[in-house]
Amino acid sequence: MNNVFLQLGSNISDRILFLKNAIKIIENEIGDVLTKSKIYESAPWGIKKQNNFLNQIIEITTKLNENILLDKILEIEKRLGRIRIKKWGERCIDIDILFYNNTIIETKNLSIPHKLIHKRMFVLLPLSEIAPKMVHPKYNKTIEELMYECKDCKLVNEYEI
Repeated sequence: MNNVFLQLGSNISDRILFLKNAIKIIENEIGDVLTKSKIYESAPWGIKKQNNFLNQIIEITTKLNENILLDKILEIEKRLGRIRIKKWGERCIDIDILFYNNTIIETKNLSIPHKLIHKRMFVLLPLSEIAPKMVHPKYNKTIEELMYECKDCKLVNEYEI
């Protein structure tokens, strides 16, 4: 079994429902959800003039290899209504592979660990909630250490449901 951390985000329509539906499909088609962070709200990253995002990190186990996992995630996003128009633009659902075991993969289609983890507080904060002592395989630092060093000053707040 492979241990995987996924980041889920949504900033249009019923954001909570999109996160819940994505998790339900992941559980049914990809693997078991071991842990879920709280849901956090954050300002958009990259393109400012859009709604705030709700973000959540989940830890799963799966039998899928990393390429099949990516294909399944893209299929789930599409099924839930995601249309890719603009990089970092609005989206009903976004699912990113943050970590896949301790593997480092750098191909045209896939970067694991996700290249921007250490620069995004909206990823580091929920990740530190469920895996603070996990060591980033590329930087050899814990999630807590990366969070402390992160220069992203955008506000990230726990979201009250």
